Amino acid sequence: MSSAGHTGSVITQFSTAALSLGMLITCGSAVAAPHSDEISGLGRALFFDTNLSINRNQSCASCHDPGQAFSDSRDNGVSGAVSLGDDGVSLGDRNTPGTTYAFLIPDFHKNDKDEYVGGYFLDGRAATMVDQAAAPFFNPLEMAMPDVAAVVDRVRENPAYVESFRKNYGESIFLDSDKAFRALTESIVAFERTALFAPFDSKYDRYLRGEYELTIEEELGRVLFFSQLINCSSCHLLDTREFSPGEIFSNHRYHNIGVPTNKQVRARNGVDVSHRDLGLLENPEVADPGLAGKFRVPSLRNVAVTEPYMHNGVFQDLATAILFYNRFTLSNRKSQTNPETGELWGEPEVAETIDLELLREGQPMADNYIVALVAFLTALTDQRYESLLDESPSL
Repeated sequence: MSSAGHTGSVITQFSTAALSLGMLITCGSAVAAPHSDEISGLGRALFFDTNLSINRNQSCASCHDPGQAFSDSRDNGVSGAVSLGDDGVSLGDRNTPGTTYAFLIPDFHKNDKDEYVGGYFLDGRAATMVDQAAAPFFNPLEMAMPDVAAVVDRVRENPAYVESFRKNYGESIFLDSDKAFRALTESIVAFERTALFAPFDSKYDRYLRGEYELTIEEELGRVLFFSQLINCSSCHLLDTREFSPGEIFSNHRYHNIGVPTNKQVRARNGVDVSHRDLGLLENPEVADPGLAGKFRVPSLRNVAVTEPYMHNGVFQDLATAILFYNRFTLSNRKSQTNPETGELWGEPEVAETIDLELLREGQPMADNYIVALVAFLTALTDQRYESLLDESPSL
């Protein structure tokens, strides 16, 4: 897999100079709104502004690195599994998802089968993208601001912000801190809705447009992925038509796949290894204990450059994450062993609600199938991040 480093071409796009409000016009289209280009540009500046955290040293971009598909590329003393807070000490308990293509996640709701779908964070507790944009400011493990008024006061310290807020949201915007904070979060979301976050220009997208020919391994991986043979498509396709453009490779539903506890993270956090992350049941809108341990299915866009994997970052390599599924379809010792540790996979964090019926569908994956799947998933990498990839995926 790729290193956690940045590439010069990507970072140049997000240089400090480009973050001044003198360069507020962002690339790509923005949400429909008055002065929409200006609002998304304002959101871009806010996204990179470290002054909006309690110690003035963390921004949205600290955990959503534009050089790494807007995921957290830092090691943080836990192999990148979770993110470091503004205080330089506190660690989260879940892996930070990349935010490319995130605006295509639907708001949290129940579908016609009475299943929870969509929402933000891995448990859907932020029903909308605006709700999600608001939460990190007040999380003590993230930006740790005490309240809305404190965030708005930081905004008002910047004359360029004040001018832009008044121009785009009205002269009286700062008379109500709640309204001003809502404007801040809406601006950030406007930036996150630009084409920068969803270019649809990976090798797979270019293949669909007739601009790229898949390699033999990529093509085998594609055929396997879309087949019923190994069951990837049950969770990682919204549109089951094989050549549907605009697919982000998630049905946005919630499942428990039996992921083991990340003991390294728990040890660094001083949390007992017996502690259980209840996933969807942590969402205050959800009360059914049968939903404990279920997490929203992530998009597979840019998956090859947003390691580590699973909700707690317990697996470092994409091939390992795929191999993990063999434990449910094979009973030999090899299938029960994590190749990264040489030990058994470990007990699932929440055992009683694992979706065993789903996981046991399909056939076991041979090594060449796994290599091919890695190759196909790697072909879902946006063009600007292809330089981060290893030359040849392997076990």
